Amino acid sequence: MRLAKFLAHAGVASRRAAERLVAEGRVTVDGEPVNDPARDVGEDAEVRVDGRPVSAQQAETWAVNKPAGVVSTAREPGRRRAITELVDSRARLYPVGRLDADSTGLILLTNDGELANRLTHPRYEVPKTYRAELRRPPAERDLESLRRGVALDDGHTAPARVRRTGEREIEIAIHEGRNRQVRRMAEAIGNEVLRLERVRFGTFELGALRPGEARRLSEDEVRRLWEDAGS
Repeated sequence: MRLAKFLAHAGVASRRAAERLVAEGRVTVDGEPVNDPARDVGEDAEVRVDGRPVSAQQAETWAVNKPAGVVSTAREPGRRRAITELVDSRARLYPVGRLDADSTGLILLTNDGELANRLTHPRYEVPKTYRAELRRPPAERDLESLRRGVALDDGHTAPARVRRTGEREIEIAIHEGRNRQVRRMAEAIGNEVLRLERVRFGTFELGALRPGEARRLSEDEVRRLWEDAGS
């Protein structure tokens, strides 16, 4: 396996970030500094980053139905539960993107840094689909504004796919990952999100997972996520 891929699969960083680590001379293989991220690494090789040993681990990807109040971090120093506490795995898992504490629904966790990067980087345009309950019924012109993109304090949003599902409910798909983006988009059209649930990541759907439940994805499901990311 190539060194950058080895580091990504070990959960050190995405493959691109791993390439930078190697280029900066921070990685050694069998005690020797390596500057070539394409260097082949055998199963018995001793790989270290900044002097710390790194071991290959089997890639795992999980789906979780996040309840409200759970935070989308690998660990939580406060009283609230971290999303990783809902997964029965010894692997060092990290959330793929985030949901704010008040939002619910689908969140993916993985130890595959390259997959996480592909699913979250705006360049790959992997859509994330949400169901939102708004405070007031949105006018059709408001929905058109969301479809075209709206101005936020950190720039104009990309066009979104939006459809009305009820008097005050919409389904919206975006491929950006800005902080509290859907809530801020609703505010930009003079409305407010009361409830927000993510129901789909790429083509993977939340399905029958109940709040607080988690399950490990099959190889076929992971393969489809890679396909969503254009790989």
